Parts: sequence; structure tokens; C-alpha cells
Amino acid sequence: MPISAAQRAALLTATTVLLAAGCSDGGDGTADATKPSGTGVSALTSQKLSWEPCPAPSAAEGGGPAPSPLPGGATWECSFLQTPLDWSVPDGETIELALIRARARNSDDRIGSLIFNFGGPGGSGVTALPSFASTYETLRGRYDLVSFDPRGVGRSDPVECATDKELDAYYALDFTPDDEAEERTLSDAQKKYATGCEKDAGPALPHVGTENAARDMDLMRQVLGDEKLHYFGISYGTELGGVYAHLFPKNVGRAVFDAVVDPDAGVEDGALGQAKGFQLALDNFAQDCVDRGDACTLPGSTVAEIEAFVMDLLASLDKEPIPGIGDRKLTQTQATNGIAQSLYSKEYWQYLEQGLDAADGGDGALLLSLSDAMNGRGQNGSYSNIQAANAAINCVDFKERYTLGQAKERLPQFREASPVFGDFMGWALASCSQWPVPGLWEHPDVSAPGSAPILVVGNTGDPATPYEGARSMVNALGKGVGVELTYEGEGHGAYNGGDKCVKKAVDGYLLDGKVPASGTVCK
Repeated sequence: MPISAAQRAALLTATTVLLAAGCSDGGDGTADATKPSGTGVSALTSQKLSWEPCPAPSAAEGGGPAPSPLPGGATWECSFLQTPLDWSVPDGETIELALIRARARNSDDRIGSLIFNFGGPGGSGVTALPSFASTYETLRGRYDLVSFDPRGVGRSDPVECATDKELDAYYALDFTPDDEAEERTLSDAQKKYATGCEKDAGPALPHVGTENAARDMDLMRQVLGDEKLHYFGISYGTELGGVYAHLFPKNVGRAVFDAVVDPDAGVEDGALGQAKGFQLALDNFAQDCVDRGDACTLPGSTVAEIEAFVMDLLASLDKEPIPGIGDRKLTQTQATNGIAQSLYSKEYWQYLEQGLDAADGGDGALLLSLSDAMNGRGQNGSYSNIQAANAAINCVDFKERYTLGQAKERLPQFREASPVFGDFMGWALASCSQWPVPGLWEHPDVSAPGSAPILVVGNTGDPATPYEGARSMVNALGKGVGVELTYEGEGHGAYNGGDKCVKKAVDGYLLDGKVPASGTVCK
């Protein structure tokens, strides 16, 4: 079934909260951030933000029109925050972080600012918040809704690693090599990509990690005039929020973590978890197809038969790509990427079914559009910097450096975890193998004794941040801090799924301070 122009536009302009993969200063986390030392930081905490109507997103943010007015006609406001390039040298060079806000509707009943991070790492909060504005309109009753482009992202000194043309070629490569020649090709491409990132970012590259971003958020809190940081973190945003809570536990206000990254997982365990998570989501998609019988267009009457069809399709694309969009073809890598993208939300399952059926007939346009959405490619051929920032932040955060050979050795366990995604996730272990900047940790420290309660929401059908991560986060935050809420559903995240039980629990905490009983289950 050919993809319509409307479908392609919807997929390519959708804001995607994507791959989740962050450093302790070794202190006790109790420093009073409201009384910073050093004249440089003191000056930064007293800076006044100049709020103006928001411009259209930059190319690195993904392009497109300026955000539409809010319900009631209120407009989005944008500004820049000055923050140290290197927080270990707070009086040194500064960089600008792009901010966006929507003022609270009820100023007399206003609690403060509610800061959002929608994930990635690498996602632009300046573009994501307006895209999801209707989802959070209830919260705007008592909060200024605020988000930002973290350092290295979007309009905040973005890391960019290659030209648009080079990225077209890079994302079409075979990321699951079958022989030594393909391994050399992939290794050379990864080296070139990493070199391009270093050339573009220069001395800023070592400083794009999660700990610096957490310190940026505390500066943001102070400049916005809030005694406490009220926070809504999604996907990677939960990792960022956990690191913030560890560094500044006494500054945590009302906080929600949704689609939770496992803080105990290193690179390998995290990748294995994602392989299992995407496989589970594909299993659920295939079961839905089986349950619909003849209404499903895919061949097979069982989950195993449908997934065998998917694997056969990917194997055929490995040998011979098919026509995609314009002169671009659909490769095995892009098809796998497109399948994964469609599993982030049950609403995308219809596109996955259509895309697989069309690709089986020789039309790869829809799966290629899904892959483009994952990679941040617009219809005009330009890329946002979401994947470049994702690589830069992850490689700065995590110490492990797997060679292609070491990744290859681990393929059997990845294939066992997922027959469809195992190779893809296994080879991806080597993504940072040639990164020019060393990583900082094996996994983040999120222990936060003395913090206010943090509501931790896990979704049993989440492909990208498997449900088990929520329990790990609750345990790691510490006794009396993490409050676990389970949603038995599908897709990446829970609050944005529209479940009334989840919404009631989250809104009750953020708006009224009512902490639900830990262990509450929403079905």
C-alpha cells in the first residue's frame, strides 16, 4: 500500500522521544546550590532572562513553523540562559541554552515552573513542548511549562557531525556487517563520523554530558525564581532527573519520571534490555495482527509466522535494497530502524503494518519515512542534530568502549534476546569505539537521600525503556524517595498514552501534592 503524502508528513513532523541510553561529583549531594561560590556563578544566578515570541525552530532543532498559540490565545515565549561551558571552571567560558515557556493560566494559584526533558538524549525540548502542549494543558493551570535544548542539542551550541548528504549515506550503511569487508566499511564510517563531531564541537565536546546538564537545570531553577525544581522527565529525562536528584536532593520539588531508564544498567545491559523490550513490543504487535484475523494484511496466522515474515523481509533487504523515496532506497538498516520507530506507540502500529506490507510488494517509502523520523530527517532532506547529540552525550557519559570484535563476540546473547533486533543492538555496542573523548561512568549515581518524593512511572509494554527500569530507579533513589506507579499498557511512556488512572495520579501529585501509594497499578 503506497504511503500518502499526508501520512509521510505526519511521520516526518512528529516529535519523537527516542533512544535512552549522568556523572557524580563524588560529594554527598547536599551542597546548597542557592548559595553558589565564585563571582562567575553568582553573576549567572542573578541574570535576567529576556523573553520574546518564539521563532521558527532552527535546522538543528528540526525546522518547521514557529509554535502555534496556546488555548486561549497565549503565546509561547523563548529566551537564552547563560551557563558555564565547564562546571568545574564556573568562572570560565559560557554557552547559551535555548529555553521555551508557556505561562500558567492561573497566576494567583501558580506553584512555579515545571521543567520538562523529553528524552533522547538529544531531543529538543524547545520543539517538543509545543508539540505535546495539549497533553500538559491541565498542568499549565498552576505551572509555567518550561523546557529547553540541553547543551549540544538544537539551538544550544549543537553538535553536528556530517553534512545532510553524508548523513543520507551514513544511515543507509549496513550496521550489521556480514563479513570483514563490511566490518571495515562500518568501522571507517564510524571513525569519520566521530572525527566530524570532534571537528564541529571542538573543546565543547567533553562537556555535553548529563552531569553538566543537571547543573544547568539547577541554575535554570534559580534564574526562574523557584525555590525547588519541579520536574517532568521522560525516557532519558528520567536519567537526567535522577542525576539532578543525586546532586541536589534538597532542591527537588514535585518530580515525575515516566518511561524510566534503568540507572543500574551499563552500556551492554542497557542494550540487551532494549533488545528484549523492542522484541516484546513486536510480539505484541504481531499478536494484535493475529487477533484481527483477515483484517491484518500481513502473512501468517501466528506470532511466530508473522515475525518470520519480518525476518525474511529484512534478510532480503540485506541482499538487495528496494525503492524508497525519490532516489533513496530502503536498506536493511533503515527498515529495522523504521520498525523500531513504529513500536514507540501503539498508534504507529497501523503504519508498521502498512509499511511491511508495502515493502513486501517492493515499495519501501513508508518504512523509510519511519526511519527518517527516527533519525531526524525532514522532507527537505535536512537533518536535526538529535542523533549527533545522542551519540555525543552517551559517549561522554559512559566509559565502556567496545570494539567491533567485542561486539561481534556478544551477538549470540543479543540474538537470543531478540531474533529481529538482536544483531542491530549487538553491533551498536561499538558505536563509541572511536569516540575522541573518554567517558565518565559505568552507570549514573541517582541515590538521593533527603529528596522529596519522586513519582516513578513504568509501562509494562515499553520497548525503549523496559518496565524493569522503573523498579531499579525506585530502589536506587533510596528509601522514602522513589514512589512506584505501574501502567499495564503499550508504547513508550505512560502519561502521554491518555490513561485516566495514570493522569489522575500524576496530576494529583504535581498539582495538589498528593503522593499515590507506592505500588499502585493502572490498567
